[in-house]
Amino acid sequence: MDLDTYRALGLDRSLVDDGLTSSFNGRSFFDDVTRSTSDPGDAPYAPCPEAFPAAGTPRGRVEHVPGWQSSACYPGTTRDIWVYASAGLDAATDAPALMVFNDGGTYVADDGAMRVPAVLDSLVHAGELPPTMAVFVQAGRPEGADGGMGDLATFRQRSVEYDTCDDRYVTFLATEVLPLAEERAGRPATTDPARRLICGISSGGICSFNAAWHAPDRFGLVLSHCGSFTAIRGGHHLPYLVRTTERKPIRVVLQTGAHDLDTVFGNWELANRELAAALSYAGYEHRLEVGSGGHTLAHGGAILADSLRWLFR
Repeated sequence: MDLDTYRALGLDRSLVDDGLTSSFNGRSFFDDVTRSTSDPGDAPYAPCPEAFPAAGTPRGRVEHVPGWQSSACYPGTTRDIWVYASAGLDAATDAPALMVFNDGGTYVADDGAMRVPAVLDSLVHAGELPPTMAVFVQAGRPEGADGGMGDLATFRQRSVEYDTCDDRYVTFLATEVLPLAEERAGRPATTDPARRLICGISSGGICSFNAAWHAPDRFGLVLSHCGSFTAIRGGHHLPYLVRTTERKPIRVVLQTGAHDLDTVFGNWELANRELAAALSYAGYEHRLEVGSGGHTLAHGGAILADSLRWLFR
């Protein structure tokens, strides 16, 4: 399906735009989300050991860029961005690897499930990753919005950016965000897509796959946590496109939970399994990791270091 057809069919529009206050067949979307984000199956998981760097591990630096405004792709939006540079990046001979994390505040936090900067510090110090630049990008807050996922305008903007299956978001990264990040890091990142990763959870997960799908020359590695490959803005069509489109040079890790979301838009575990089956059919290098929990980063955080090792092998 080409992008013009996708838009002509209205697949870029969603019930999300109306705030999802209605119930469907006696089910409430927000009740379904609450159940899956507090599932007891996540209890056994903890951040991976690499999230706790050993004494003496050189630590990278993280610069927070608050209130940054998009000028072209998402005009009128403001967002926070964090730029990580691993220890020794300035002296590295080769251009650093690049990682982009959607919902960046969740991934950069030093007390959350992921703790990405600490994990990268451990892996780079151990020689299991090259020197790395990482960019943590928050979804946009529209002008006048209160912010937070309880605000309808902010909730809708995140869906527009992440769930829409076109090339606008990857263009946004390439033309607006990454030049800023490279300026703050003090050097350009590698242009080799096999050393450029994009990652996210839920709608940020499908966004990551979609970015690599439309621009495999920019991102060759995808890490999706509980990806929303469902009927929010046409994402449920991706398995068919994977099966019928010439294989692209991308490597993918999909993570989901046995009790991931089950809503009016579809079942997240089944959607991830269907995409994994399509990737197998089309001959992609990929992994599917199914945990025992719900729609959270608990399992993804527990296997983060192993996921990165496999992708960058």
